[in-house]
Amino acid sequence: MRIVNRLELRIHGLDCAEELALLRRELGDRAGVGELLFDVVKAKMTITHDPAIFPQAAIETAVHHAGLRAEPWSAAPEGALPFWRRHSRELLTMLSGASLAIASIIDLVQSKRSLVEWLAADAESPASAMTFYGAAVLFGYGPSLPKLAGSLRARRADLSFLMAVSLVGAAVLKEWSEAGTLAFLFSLAGLLETWSLHKAQASVASLLNLSPVEATVLHHDHEHRVPVERVKLGEILRVRPGERIPCDGVVVGGASAVDQAIITGEAAAVEKHPGDKVYAGTLNELGSLEIRTTSVASDTALARIVRMVEGAQHRRAPSEQFVERFARYYTPAILALAMAVAFLPPLVAGASAAKWFYQGMVVLLISCPCALVVSTPVTIVSALSSAARRGVLVKGGAFLEEAAQLRAIAFDKTGVLTKGQPKVTNFHAVDGRPAEEILESLAGLELRSEHPLGEAIVEYARERGVEPRRVERFYARCGRGAEAEIGAETFWAGNWRFCEEKHLDRAGLARHQIQSLEDASHTAILCGTNREVWAVVGLSDPLREGVREAVDELRSLGVTEMAILTGDNQRTAASVGKELGIADVRAEMLPEQKLAAIEELRLRPGAVAMVGDGINDAQAMAAASIGVALAGRSTDLALETADVVLSSGDLRRLPFLLRHARRTAQVIRQNVWIAIGLKVAFLALAMAGAATLWMAIAADMGATMLVTINGLRLLQPNGPR
Repeated sequence: MRIVNRLELRIHGLDCAEELALLRRELGDRAGVGELLFDVVKAKMTITHDPAIFPQAAIETAVHHAGLRAEPWSAAPEGALPFWRRHSRELLTMLSGASLAIASIIDLVQSKRSLVEWLAADAESPASAMTFYGAAVLFGYGPSLPKLAGSLRARRADLSFLMAVSLVGAAVLKEWSEAGTLAFLFSLAGLLETWSLHKAQASVASLLNLSPVEATVLHHDHEHRVPVERVKLGEILRVRPGERIPCDGVVVGGASAVDQAIITGEAAAVEKHPGDKVYAGTLNELGSLEIRTTSVASDTALARIVRMVEGAQHRRAPSEQFVERFARYYTPAILALAMAVAFLPPLVAGASAAKWFYQGMVVLLISCPCALVVSTPVTIVSALSSAARRGVLVKGGAFLEEAAQLRAIAFDKTGVLTKGQPKVTNFHAVDGRPAEEILESLAGLELRSEHPLGEAIVEYARERGVEPRRVERFYARCGRGAEAEIGAETFWAGNWRFCEEKHLDRAGLARHQIQSLEDASHTAILCGTNREVWAVVGLSDPLREGVREAVDELRSLGVTEMAILTGDNQRTAASVGKELGIADVRAEMLPEQKLAAIEELRLRPGAVAMVGDGINDAQAMAAASIGVALAGRSTDLALETADVVLSSGDLRRLPFLLRHARRTAQVIRQNVWIAIGLKVAFLALAMAGAATLWMAIAADMGATMLVTINGLRLLQPNGPR
């Protein structure tokens, strides 16, 4: 039997997209290596591998070849590390900047020129200044030396190699001030990228801090405080005014207003009474609450949100993958171009070798792909983080980019467009069978079902004092209904199609009742045994709050096609479609028919979303460009299949997703044009022999800073909360 091990390692030096690319190259295609996951904030790599084929020692060697160092992961708090370990990047950048400043002051004073004359002059620096310029280079570029060694071993021309060539070239030309400035700005740009990723990802990690460390557990006549991770399912917790709720649960005592914006995105506090759900991390504002826990600390809605968004950061968007591939071929091409600029004019036209060697170095500096590589990941992480804070959990940058291209949306009906909290309005027993006898069997069957209609029937029975009967061998028939063994007979409940498949009610005794219910926009459920129909149940399910506004806003955003795909009957579905102005209504659909409908929609240009909440929607959601689930109402399978989860269950988050995704795509395009446009402009000057190393530094580092700051704008998304 093959043994697969999951290993967690701390990677020293893992702080930006460049290192991720190096590690993926070293480990991604190795035999025996499975999944690779990275957490840049924690400098953590998680790798699934086969120890017999690729052991831990081989992993550590591969990390070393990438110019980094690996050690077994320990979740020690940051404060436990020495100060210099926690802030080594900042300290080295400061030392590089200080050395550059001292060297520049010495150089300026000993030149006996004005500042403008000194900047314009091309004089050799004094020895004392050169020493500090050298220190600026060492402190600024020194941390990249292990990466350079890895690049040389792998014979790979990457950013660290390109920068080393540029620094050596500047030293050969005796342009020590440019070399020192370049090394300092290179270190500063790396620090800025690290800071930007930390800021973006910390906005999600900070959600964990919203969950309290301890909880007050009630035991009969006393209470005591315990660590929240030790709270068990079913325990009763007391939450006082001003405290955050430790675990997901149900209110069993007291009443209060709870601010649950971090989970549902609702701007106003929500009144909570016995029987209402509450979520970990939400703030109890006024009254005291007693809640019975329905999940442990590691499985709360808040913890799942954090895990989902952290996992999303590992799934790279197409534009991010493209930029990484582009940079891989771009760097060697630029090296060849720089060599051509440096050597061809002197060899072919007899031009000044020193001048054109200088211009070759300028080409190298101008063309560093740092800004291009940084532009996309910073933007994607910022966008994912800000969307999560608005109650929209996107499982990866790829789905965010798909959402920007959204043209068609298909909706399930029950629980998505309607509240999913139907009520029984009619109960018609066929042939006069006692209602209590029917309800006992029907409630027993529906008690095992996950469908909202089943929940409504169970509630209806219990309101009338009828307890569900015990059933055996329950089986859900997707798109039709369910059946189980009760006593010695098979009892079933479902739609008219399920009844027809059983060849029952051929005289049409129930058909007339069904038509009357459907004409009144009700859903009809039949039940009985394999010998006869026992009853027809009518249920009504009103539209969810905000659905009309969401549909209208989606149309205004250019979503040209909308469809309702439901297993409900045609008349009821058509009435919902008419209320919302959706003409494409497809009813009485089985899961495979929903799948076929999505595949049909995908044949046309643009992305297609499927919004669902049940087991029968999972196939269609998986086949769509984007599967969207509604937290709180969706089954576990639907949530697992979905690419986007609306944590508030509010469809008005869909238009926000479109606007946010399109803004993200726009920022990515802006960043790519900034990175390429600045380089092309200065590259033209270098080819004409009119550029300087200072221009090259401005083009490279300036572009890096611009795209980083532009990407971070997405941490504050436009639109209402």
